[in-house]
Amino acid sequence: MNTLFDKIWDRHVVRQVEDGPTQLYIDRLYCHEVTSPQAFDGLRNRGLRCFRPEKVFCMPDHNTPTHDQDKPIADPVSKAQVDALERNCREFGLTYFGVMSPDNGIIHVVGPEKGLSLPGMTIVCGDSHTSTHGAMGAVAFGIGTSEVEMVLASQCILQQKPKSMRISINGKLQEGVTAKDVALFLMARLTTSGGTGYFIEYAGDVVRDLSMEGRLTLCNLSIEMGARGGFVAPDEKTFAYIQGKEYAPKGEEWQRAVEQWKTLRSGDDAVFDKELSFDAAEIEPRITYGTNPGMGVGITERIPMMADVPAEGRTSFSKALEYMGLEEGQPLLGHPVDYVFLGACTNGRIEDFRAFTNMVKGRRKADNVTAWLVPGSWAVDRQIREEGLDTILAEAGFEIRQPGCSACLAMNDDKVPSGKYCVSTSNRNFEGRQGPGARTLLASPLVAAAAAVTGVITDPRTLLG
Repeated sequence: MNTLFDKIWDRHVVRQVEDGPTQLYIDRLYCHEVTSPQAFDGLRNRGLRCFRPEKVFCMPDHNTPTHDQDKPIADPVSKAQVDALERNCREFGLTYFGVMSPDNGIIHVVGPEKGLSLPGMTIVCGDSHTSTHGAMGAVAFGIGTSEVEMVLASQCILQQKPKSMRISINGKLQEGVTAKDVALFLMARLTTSGGTGYFIEYAGDVVRDLSMEGRLTLCNLSIEMGARGGFVAPDEKTFAYIQGKEYAPKGEEWQRAVEQWKTLRSGDDAVFDKELSFDAAEIEPRITYGTNPGMGVGITERIPMMADVPAEGRTSFSKALEYMGLEEGQPLLGHPVDYVFLGACTNGRIEDFRAFTNMVKGRRKADNVTAWLVPGSWAVDRQIREEGLDTILAEAGFEIRQPGCSACLAMNDDKVPSGKYCVSTSNRNFEGRQGPGARTLLASPLVAAAAAVTGVITDPRTLLG
């Protein structure tokens, strides 16, 4: 019996090149402003149009400021990229959700919330975190700019088929442990190259129990294990999340779609190239200490000792600690924090804002902390206000910024100053990722909220209830 990955992949094969890659049909292409300009230039230079423009959706997100979006973008490079995307969409007849549009936001947040990302689809974007959309039961992965051009021109792409891996997490998560903690745990166990060459199917009790927002977070971080992508088989929770969304099937078409989606599962006798299993009881709230997402520990644990690090990793371990201003064997609990960032395509959804708000309710932001709370889309922003979360946050000393990628990466105004520590709900903690010299500690919205009100790294479980 084939795996679910095999089923979706095989249904999209147009042609298998002998001793070469697969020509794969793509159901949905997302474009943002950073990786698409050269792709559109390539079409223009070859005198080509988009083959199926109705399959392409575009929006700026990386360069958009998170304040004063009604004014011209001040940074000339950011403005040039955003303006170029708008011109290209107009010229090639593509759907464009521009800055200040009620449809705008981070592309990996908007796609699922509008019903554009659906079970059984193949989805690509010139962005590594396209794996997020796998939570919908889709095969979704990031591609390069030349491949963006290929899909624009033909709605197909040439790809080598990855191997299949299934990761099962069974049992029940402890209080205060989130999907983000599960992902950080897996990255620490597998390392940032443990998924290289694989497409990962997430399964088990924990994954079934996760909300759709939690599954989106888990799939988002698949790429940080080196995997080509990650996904979850669609179930009743998936269907309920999709139903009624703007681009979701309607009426009789909806019933037919659901019946077809119910077949999207790996068979009981499906054979994976690799299978791994973990116990939920092993996972506690997590935080990173180094300069890749796999360099993390449980919130109550200490940074590893050099002697416990494999020999081949000691040079990078030492370099990471030097950059972060930390020491081997050091506990992270109680370490002062300068910035807290809630947002990104990893944790910028309404569930993340609810969790953060519940933690800070009745408390006050620490005076030493600068907090950036950035919704993943205008739809999330609207929901925050409809639910009154903005009022609770304001009473606690927080303000909500406008949607965008923000401090996930230093392509906009939201840069963490050199040497400052930021507890961040984003996906990467590379050197300079949040600004030159910035020191990023990846964590869940609960860990971020606990740090925001105490001013130091804090186990969120001590504040719950």
